Amino acid sequence: MKNKVKEMRTDAGLTQQQLADLVRVSARTIISIEKGQYSPSLMLAYRLAVVFGTTVEDLCCLRENKEREDRAFEEEK
Repeated sequence: MKNKVKEMRTDAGLTQQQLADLVRVSARTIISIEKGQYSPSLMLAYRLAVVFGTTVEDLCCLRENKEREDRAFEEEK
């Protein structure tokens, strides 16, 4: 799933470890989220959004991800 975590983290001048400490997870979790290998839980997404002063929808590109899934579903028909 596409997200803006890396972009927002670097814009904020935070390291992966600093961000991980702020949201109470490991740096490995942040790395996996940034690479799109792991989708955060709703609570973790909310914690990240609060740190960056944004919404979960914007942080996690929910509209774009939904549209991508919808297109893939339609193509399978």
